[in-house]
Amino acid sequence: MVQAYNFLASWQLFPEKGTYELGERPKSGIYKIESVPDSKQLLIYHNWVSLENKAFAADYKIIADGELNEFENIQMADKVQAAFPDSISFEIHFYKKGEVMLHIVHEIMPNGYLRITQQGYKEDGNSYTNTEVYHKQLSVLPYSASVAGAVIKANEEGIIKHKALTAMEEQTNMQLEQIRKQIELLALQAHEIQQRKELSMMIYNAKLSFKPNIGQTYYLYEKNDGNSMLSLVSPKEWGKSSPFKKFVAAVQLLADHTWKEL
Repeated sequence: MVQAYNFLASWQLFPEKGTYELGERPKSGIYKIESVPDSKQLLIYHNWVSLENKAFAADYKIIADGELNEFENIQMADKVQAAFPDSISFEIHFYKKGEVMLHIVHEIMPNGYLRITQQGYKEDGNSYTNTEVYHKQLSVLPYSASVAGAVIKANEEGIIKHKALTAMEEQTNMQLEQIRKQIELLALQAHEIQQRKELSMMIYNAKLSFKPNIGQTYYLYEKNDGNSMLSLVSPKEWGKSSPFKKFVAAVQLLADHTWKEL
């Protein structure tokens, strides 16, 4: 279990550093790897919270001896194989009916972060890869983390640091959430502007027999020859006598001389 030493910790997710081909991006998460007392097993615990504040959790036990062992959750897998190729990597293979259905690679990066790569298959049979990055959680415990550990006594400095770290994480997570919402809003605004630009280019390339007024509603048609034409007459007014191939959209001229679809 010596090679597992670097991994035995509670790790906190960097939501913005992950890449997800399956599932939605979480806004927070904890990943724990612990040794089970009086056993060769490792306990792996994973919980995360979605952007919609839905909480999820999962845990399982494995023996990291490189052998193919029975897995406790047969709905997920019937066999599992786990091993430490070296002191900075930890791999788990989940098997179902003799086939690898999920491969998880844990890597300690040069900066001390934990990178977890999940490779598996979607319901349609296509493969996916999800990558997450975690940092080791700092904790101020008033007791030893193991029987053989040194006695740790709470002190004022440690309590202050713990409170400061908690406040820092809450503030930075809130700021990141605000930035994410701003990015989404800017992306939506950019999409709307692009749509107005494309519509405006179509209208300015259309045949105009009058000068459009700002705020006025007009009607864009496609003619039989494929060209466009702007008209004051609505499809309802034309009725069945419409000379156009099809009606495209009701539009309005804005103050910046772009057009929007109504």
